[in-house]
Amino acid sequence: MHYLYLLLNLGSLSVPFIFSFHPKLKFYKHWKGLAIGTLIGLLVFIPWDVFFTLNNYWGFNPKYYLGITLFGLPIEEWLFFLCIPYACVFTHYALLYYFPNLKLKAGVTKLIGYLLIFIFFIITIYNFDKWYTSVNFGLATILTILVVNKDYDILQSYLITFLVMLIPFFIVNGFLTGSFIPQEVVWYDNTENLGIRMFTIPVEDSIYAFSLILLNLLVIKKVENKKKTT
Repeated sequence: MHYLYLLLNLGSLSVPFIFSFHPKLKFYKHWKGLAIGTLIGLLVFIPWDVFFTLNNYWGFNPKYYLGITLFGLPIEEWLFFLCIPYACVFTHYALLYYFPNLKLKAGVTKLIGYLLIFIFFIITIYNFDKWYTSVNFGLATILTILVVNKDYDILQSYLITFLVMLIPFFIVNGFLTGSFIPQEVVWYDNTENLGIRMFTIPVEDSIYAFSLILLNLLVIKKVENKKKTT
């Protein structure tokens, strides 16, 4: 089963990539912004990932990856930051194509946004002793503040599409954290997180996904808006 993590990555990417060339969806038109967003995501999340792995805040079961590592991370973990954002951002735009009115009102969006900021911030300041919790919710706080204040229209649809993305999230992360297999692919030191699990998935993982995808959507919007003005 050394190829399991690789299969999870490629399986997540395969269908979205194939349908990226659908004559109506034309998701490939978003590739430039997504590529820049993915690069920024790597610059943000990989150093954090390396630090956490080196300090044993989490780690990877060698039974489920090929054994090739870079800076202490399995090559599959690097692929995760390419495959998962692609699949999730594709899902976001595909949902908006088929359901163009899938969005919240501006006032409701801002209210939920400020509520999320408050919750993320409170969890951050009360958990400075837990690395995964504090860094994760701290980043989510900063990113949500930026989006709510300047680009809240992203959240108008993302707050809904993210709920849909949670379905494949629970499947993929369920495999990674041991819901469907004898041992987890990724293990966690529970002294560095809240210790709250959704099935086998640490609650922080959902916020991790929220920030990772939101970062990409924000970058795509900035890139495409700049293109329109040039």
